[in-house]
Amino acid sequence: MAIIKELAKRKILDKTKAAELEIEAKTSGKREEELLLEKGLIEEEKIFSIKSEILGIPLKRIDSEEISTEILSLIPEETAKYYKMVPLKKDDKNLEVGMVWPEDIEAREALKFLARRMNLNTKIFLITLSNFKKIVEKYRITPKEIEKALEKIEEEVKIERKPSAVEIERIVEEAPIVKAVTNILRYGIEGGASDIHIEPVGDKTKVRFRILGKLFSTLSFPIRIHPAIVGRIKVMSNLRLDETRIPQDGRFSQMHEGRKIDFRVSTFPTARGEKIVLRILDPRMGLKKIEELGLSGRNFEVLEKGIKRPYGMILVTGPTGSGKTTTLYAILQKLNREEVNIVTLEDPVEYLIEGINQSQIRPEIGYDFAKGLRHILRQDPDIIMVGEIRDSETAFLATHAALTGHLVLSTLHTNNAIGAIPRLLDLGVPNFLLPATLNLIIAQRLVRVLCPKCRKKVRAKKNIETLILRELESLPEKIKAKIKIPKKIYVFEPKGCKDCDFKGFVGRIGIFEILEMTKELEEIVLKEPSETKILEVSKRQGMITIRQDGILKVLEGKTSIEEVLRETGE
Repeated sequence: MAIIKELAKRKILDKTKAAELEIEAKTSGKREEELLLEKGLIEEEKIFSIKSEILGIPLKRIDSEEISTEILSLIPEETAKYYKMVPLKKDDKNLEVGMVWPEDIEAREALKFLARRMNLNTKIFLITLSNFKKIVEKYRITPKEIEKALEKIEEEVKIERKPSAVEIERIVEEAPIVKAVTNILRYGIEGGASDIHIEPVGDKTKVRFRILGKLFSTLSFPIRIHPAIVGRIKVMSNLRLDETRIPQDGRFSQMHEGRKIDFRVSTFPTARGEKIVLRILDPRMGLKKIEELGLSGRNFEVLEKGIKRPYGMILVTGPTGSGKTTTLYAILQKLNREEVNIVTLEDPVEYLIEGINQSQIRPEIGYDFAKGLRHILRQDPDIIMVGEIRDSETAFLATHAALTGHLVLSTLHTNNAIGAIPRLLDLGVPNFLLPATLNLIIAQRLVRVLCPKCRKKVRAKKNIETLILRELESLPEKIKAKIKIPKKIYVFEPKGCKDCDFKGFVGRIGIFEILEMTKELEEIVLKEPSETKILEVSKRQGMITIRQDGILKVLEGKTSIEEVLRETGE
């Protein structure tokens, strides 16, 4: 489709720029429309309006809510996504189809084949790429469809009592069980869940999905088919079917829309049966760049400077589920170059990153962080990541590695950045080693991001206004000079719309505090390393606390004050 030539002809694009884009489209293999949208040179509506004129195919703008699931079922999801075409409307003789690439002969042939099978004529409309993406989301499996699959299990798999191991082995391979588990996993992936909980409760089994940090109970099924569901997941994870008395850990992978999704599985025996938790490891959700974490201003500058140092230690602190691993992976991706040797010790390896040597510890066979770290030092590393500093030996070895010319990344369980230094001292690291080894300590939490389409701006309540003003007044002078403290405080609240699935939130972002080793801090660590003294120095060096960083994000409309207060303890 020569859309670039047409844009140049109409003087919408400069001829030289058009020539460059045509060459880039050919060499990259991208369609011209995609390249134009990616570059942000022309609005999508304009591109497709001109395309409509050239092809003589009407451009249709359609609300995805107008399309029923029955209509969508006329074209299989895989076909729709591959050819970028969706059914829009049907009567007795005709099928209206929206196509992003109607000029694609292969797509037209596929449509002809489908229409012949249904004995229907087709009427083609041009739709924009963004319109297509919204419509195709409706293919997503819904809880009702999962419930239908579970009902099918009850009809086809009669379980009147607790089944034997032999019976479970047979049942877990039957179609209804396979379909039900597949649909549960798929709903978790497409719903953006980080975890799936399958747990026996009373006479039912509940399935809950953790989305944006919160658990949502979505569906349930009779307890009598619980062993079959658990059994199916165990088979997929290569776990023992006949072992129900002790916890087991495993993992498996599935392909979804062209990308590999890993599932980390944990079984746990309860009084009513085994509970299963599946961690969804989706590279699209879990692997982020440093720029996407939520770092800004001083925090971003300090981190950028810290990771450029050739040696030393960078620690990330915070409770479980605060995004520490995501931050470490983001740093590793930034540092991942051909000329450096990066080796990691993880428990477990969550995402595989090309070019990095990742190793999973196995304490049950004596391969723990400390033993792995001793062996890593013989692998000629430049950068080392240790999943967590848990004990004195690991703390000493990590410090020694940072002291001998390596950049060491790790995590530590403390509530804030200033608590990391006393914690390392508790673990037996001599205080005279810390100034020479510690580069940065990053503390973080995760807060939900407000949907930019529907967030609502409101005047803050009196108590909230007082709290925000107090935190703004205590900001470092350099930061205060850059922001104008308003007399009236306005915050944003979640509302809910179609774009955010009526949740009011879309994704999560980090709130941070970063403590940097400075000359003044070195003196405190050597003389009086108490949290009070470290806090005083951190303020003088311009550190923003987690709460202050969160409040600045509240004023920008990125998150709500409730999210920040929940994560910072008030």
